[in-house]
Amino acid sequence: MNLQIFGTKKCKETKKAQLFFQERRVTFQFINLQEKEMSKGELKSILGSVRLDDLIDTESKVYEDKNLKYMLYDKEEALLSNPLLFKTPIVRDGKRATIGFVPDVWKQWILESKK
Repeated sequence: MNLQIFGTKKCKETKKAQLFFQERRVTFQFINLQEKEMSKGELKSILGSVRLDDLIDTESKVYEDKNLKYMLYDKEEALLSNPLLFKTPIVRDGKRATIGFVPDVWKQWILESKK
């Protein structure tokens, strides 16, 4: 597995995802979106598994501060330039990805990686 977890240190769901993989001794790379923006290539890879609209955290402070609810905007560009707009955690293993805490999917990934 080539696992990446995108999130923030303050996000409870991201912490739960990290703990899930640590308990199962699965190594991962944590990418703190407060420190490092997601690249276009990483975003494109994630979009192969999830919808663009599902990546936007409509309850985030950034979404509210930028008044995005009432605007037409380029969603990809908004996410790339405002990494705290992402709903987290985003867990990525190669070309597959999930948003949020979804241990059932991750258990399946772990099982498949052991075959």
